[in-house]
Amino acid sequence: MRQRRATMSALNQSSAVLRVALLAFTAFACAAETAIAAGAGELPAITSRQRAEKKSFTDGEIVEGFLKTAFGAEYHLAGRVDRIRKFDGPVRVYAESDRADRKAQISKVVADIGRRVQHLDIAMIETNEAANVRVKLVRDRDLFRTLTSFYGAEKAREIRSSLDPQCLSGFRKNDNFEIEHSDVILTVDNGDFTFLDCAYEELLQALGPINDTASVPWTMFNDNVSMGYFDVYDQYILNLLYDPRIKAGMTVAEVKAVLPAVLKDVRAWVKRVNDLKQ
Repeated sequence: MRQRRATMSALNQSSAVLRVALLAFTAFACAAETAIAAGAGELPAITSRQRAEKKSFTDGEIVEGFLKTAFGAEYHLAGRVDRIRKFDGPVRVYAESDRADRKAQISKVVADIGRRVQHLDIAMIETNEAANVRVKLVRDRDLFRTLTSFYGAEKAREIRSSLDPQCLSGFRKNDNFEIEHSDVILTVDNGDFTFLDCAYEELLQALGPINDTASVPWTMFNDNVSMGYFDVYDQYILNLLYDPRIKAGMTVAEVKAVLPAVLKDVRAWVKRVNDLKQ
């Protein structure tokens, strides 16, 4: 049973190489589910959700979810969150872990995202140096130590006391709101469904839609929704975000001006890639 998710955005961080940037975090806490051995086939918790999944949405329902997740941030500390945030180029993912099974699952998640988001160039790579998304896989007992190594002791304590996360992602963006680097931290020892549910949400939110919303019942970016796979509704959100006409730094008004044309093309793509009958 999932307990809680939260989103924290916009922490200031200085760098000798990069300009002062903004860090955005998403985090959520999950209770452990019954573990099913990795590679043992489809998980009943996922297949049951897929059978019951809603796949038909009005334009208004899709646009509402996109605007509520692509703008804003649930837990906002500093900096502007009223602009589109996204990568503006290829996304290369490196997973660091001694768990070969979990690394294999991450590779499948990344490949699935790449197949279903038309204008997103995302792939795994074997070396950390060329990656702009780094996935750190840790044991639950090592999570706080990992947070400390990433963000420092004071900020790690603040994250733990505010969110008590089980998985977390953060991105650094430049002054043009282009994401330059994302970090994803996932715990590996809480069962396959929880791991996959965390992996999909954190990797997707590391691409830009950082805001959780309780008012949209079909998105995994809702504290009360657990998916474990890349559902159709969230495919609409990510395909809208990564359409070339939706640019980093756009305001809500600028996005609304191009959304009708973008949504028409996104509908055609999502229908084709999912073999939808509507």
